[in-house]
Amino acid sequence: MSLAVVGAIHDNKDRSNRLFEIQLCAPGEPVDLVPEPKNPFDPSAIAIFSVRGIQIGYVSAERCGWIGARMAQGEEIRGIFQEAVKGGAIIRISFSGEDPILPPPRPAKVERADAEEDSGFYPDFIPPDD
Repeated sequence: MSLAVVGAIHDNKDRSNRLFEIQLCAPGEPVDLVPEPKNPFDPSAIAIFSVRGIQIGYVSAERCGWIGARMAQGEEIRGIFQEAVKGGAIIRISFSGEDPILPPPRPAKVERADAEEDSGFYPDFIPPDD
């Protein structure tokens, strides 16, 4: 399951930059999911830490309750870094102690043809209304 990392635009308490840490992460690197029951904004918050022990953000509020409940029941959840995206990251998690598997890489963006290049498209003639 792929999850969005939220809160990456905020600095950590030690003033380390989460977006900078995300840029250092490589696809497939392990990440740790740590529940934060004493979080003043959301007691069900789950922080996400890089392999270097620096927080890169949180699991989204929509998913943290469900994932936190599974963690509280003793289920082992493993995570890996999937990719950096604008303003955050995507992680991949798996349940029951299985190793998560990265999905295939996204296809490269298709380059647009130059405007001067003739595409061969010519619209049909539409006569004027008289």
